[in-house]
Amino acid sequence: MTGLISVVGGAVLDSLAEPGRLLVARRTAPPQFAGMWEFPGGKVESGETAEGALHRELLEELGVSIRLGAELDSGAADGWPLNERAAMRVWCAELLDGVPRPLQDHDELRWINLRNREEVLGLPWIPADFPIVEALLDMLQVSDSPAVTAR
Repeated sequence: MTGLISVVGGAVLDSLAEPGRLLVARRTAPPQFAGMWEFPGGKVESGETAEGALHRELLEELGVSIRLGAELDSGAADGWPLNERAAMRVWCAELLDGVPRPLQDHDELRWINLRNREEVLGLPWIPADFPIVEALLDMLQVSDSPAVTAR
């Protein structure tokens, strides 16, 4: 596929080494996605690398600096299809600096327990992000085990 809009997203985890929680963001716009949850991120600008765009977007949207981990494999060079015009590449990441705040495009941030698959999948995700969430849980080998008390 060519001519697709390149989008990046961050699966921001409490730890890359021992992930237990995922930071998710609730959209405020556009209207069809308002109130739905997503991976924070955004469009790759001209002349920017995908990784550089993710660092910039998370600083702009959440006010945080991150360390990138592995990219979540979509099976396609362009990434996960969002619609007929855009695809998103998603990386695991952990916080380096800053306290996440909903600065742009979101009205709420929430840390969710990755050890509770039902809780994670029960959120009203933006439809295009749902298969990415399932792939993340599979990659992290999250089963339907009961919730674990947060550290």
